[in-house]
Amino acid sequence: MPSHLDADRTSSQPPERGALDALISQARHLRGGIDAVRPRARDADGEESEDPARRWRRALCDLAVHQLDDLGEHLGQLRAGASARAEADSEAGTGTAEAYGGDPHGTGPGDGDREGGRASGTEDGRAPLTGRAGSAEWNLLTDEVSWSPELYAIFGRTAEDGPLSLDELPSWVLPEDQPLLAAAVTDCLVDGRPIDRELRIMRPDTAVRSLHLLGEPVLDAQGATAAMWAVIRDVSELRRSELAVREIRETVRRERPPAQAERRLAAELQESVLPPWRGARRIPPGGTGGYGAEGRAGALDVASHFLPSAMSAMAGGDWYDALELPGGATLLSAGGLTGHGVAAASGMATLLGAIRGMALAGVAPEALMGHLNRLLDGSAQPALGSAVCCRYEPRERTLTWAQAGHPAPLLFRGGTGRVLSPPEGVLLGATPVAAYGQCTEVLRDGDLLVLHTDGLAPQDERPGGGTGRHGGTAPERLLALAPHFSEGQSARECVRRVVEEFGSGEREDDACVLVARVSG
Repeated sequence: MPSHLDADRTSSQPPERGALDALISQARHLRGGIDAVRPRARDADGEESEDPARRWRRALCDLAVHQLDDLGEHLGQLRAGASARAEADSEAGTGTAEAYGGDPHGTGPGDGDREGGRASGTEDGRAPLTGRAGSAEWNLLTDEVSWSPELYAIFGRTAEDGPLSLDELPSWVLPEDQPLLAAAVTDCLVDGRPIDRELRIMRPDTAVRSLHLLGEPVLDAQGATAAMWAVIRDVSELRRSELAVREIRETVRRERPPAQAERRLAAELQESVLPPWRGARRIPPGGTGGYGAEGRAGALDVASHFLPSAMSAMAGGDWYDALELPGGATLLSAGGLTGHGVAAASGMATLLGAIRGMALAGVAPEALMGHLNRLLDGSAQPALGSAVCCRYEPRERTLTWAQAGHPAPLLFRGGTGRVLSPPEGVLLGATPVAAYGQCTEVLRDGDLLVLHTDGLAPQDERPGGGTGRHGGTAPERLLALAPHFSEGQSARECVRRVVEEFGSGEREDDACVLVARVSG
């Protein structure tokens, strides 16, 4: 209905259609942007996400989408009403209620559930935030009550039932909200104050709806209150969305301290277990590995780097290690356990400790893998792991190595590279009885050995996931770096080139890379 005016209020001009079209376009653009950033309800495996923070972000996005849907609906109503009024003015030279297609409330075509109008749901099947908005007028002089069609739908009534009078309205309001309604109506009719109140009603179908009542007194020529008009919106979906956001936010608030403590503990555990040296290291340092100064030839120049996951804030179970052994040999290893958090970090610590202990005791890589498999298979927290262990003897320049479901080392020599042929070996913890083999490779002065974990290449560049921006799997892209490795003067320079190649992708898992160069 055309809004009544207070005695001291002048009529405003209807908005131009072009301005409304621009606002509607902006609302649609914003809605599309929210859809683009809304977290998915299911993860990559199709499972329902249980992350409270993700659910909270999604609830906030849903709330914003609901609000924009409601805004777009009412802008459309306003545009339809303005068009109808303009047509009526040009044809009849008047701005009466008949200009709105016979609707005495002036809400215009396209509102609510009217035929030819927009359905009560949005295009993606969700109910709009404020499913309907209707208007009403209660005339105090004639006791006449006028309701728009939308208001009947909000209250679950039909036109045959008729509108509710001000005396009947409180019986529909929940008992605890009835004093609020009485105070609002009294203030409006007696003191001329506007109404801005939210109430809850129970419909005949026992559904409880939250309604926002926005109204004003209608004054006669003498300034006395002659009627009360109001716009009533169903904000039930809004309130439910807000409640969901509050509940999830509270869940996140309660769970955040334990989660932060777990992340800190996992990171500290990982930091304490990985080798204390960072950057480059020479093994043996200065030829003091137990075989005299003549043993300096064949020493290893070692460098490494840890690349954290971009998709998980929790520390994982990946490791790298370079350990000088009695007699001058060197242990090189890399590997990882499934999962993230304290369990993965503690499992990695146990596994790496076992590797170091057995290597110091002189256990060969082949037998070492078998012991690791039995250790992981009998663990209280079952997990799968992969590993590669290499024993390098500098006198003979021999590299003896074994692997368990892990990427094989890459050997670079003379400007070219190749992947070493792997011996037999399945994932650690996959079966209690597993056979592991070992291979021996004779190295030369200047050879470069690269060990890495299987999370080195970002997810979209793994086999079967496309080639991504750079193209190729991790071994293929490492082999393509052979010319750069031959130009590098140290293992550290080679590691820096690997990080430049792999460090910018959206990595799903943590990754480690270790480079060892044989000194001449």
